[in-house]
Amino acid sequence: MKIAKGQPGYIKARKMNYLVWAAGEFAVVAALVILGYLKTGSKLNLFTVIAVVGCLPASKMLVEFITMALHKSIDPVKYAQIEEKASLITRIYDTVITGKGKVMPVDAFVIFGRTICGYAGSPKADADETARYLKEMLKNNQVEKVTVKIFSDYFAFLSRAEGMNNMATVENGGERSREEKIKKLILSTSM
Repeated sequence: MKIAKGQPGYIKARKMNYLVWAAGEFAVVAALVILGYLKTGSKLNLFTVIAVVGCLPASKMLVEFITMALHKSIDPVKYAQIEEKASLITRIYDTVITGKGKVMPVDAFVIFGRTICGYAGSPKADADETARYLKEMLKNNQVEKVTVKIFSDYFAFLSRAEGMNNMATVENGGERSREEKIKKLILSTSM
């Protein structure tokens, strides 16, 4: 089963996918070099040229794997808690936001109305810079008057998500299309 971007386990699945593809592509490159040498008795042949060209996509997959290898999927216990406490609002998991030469991992987002809250559990994550970047990115995409807050403390995030969920039980969910637009924009900036 394919895990879509924004679902829990996405980072883990992508890492495995990149690793398998990189290993497979490098195996094909090695096989071409060996086959060419066995057929001609020399490394100067057409198979070697094809193998060298084949190194480009294999290297690209390896770079993708290395880029994702530094990040982790959300802890299943935290995922279950967020699902329980924020069941009525839009949720996004396992994102690695890229922009302005920075990589900003965010484990989870909850979106309700004009409020976006995220949890960045990585000690390398700069919560304030991530929030500023997202707010600017949303403004550039005609989504204005939005509050963005990224938490480093999981329990503060969970408490805020629960509060947003409680508001969703009372308020009319008339901004679902706006929330979906925000979700798509966040996912478009994520690896």
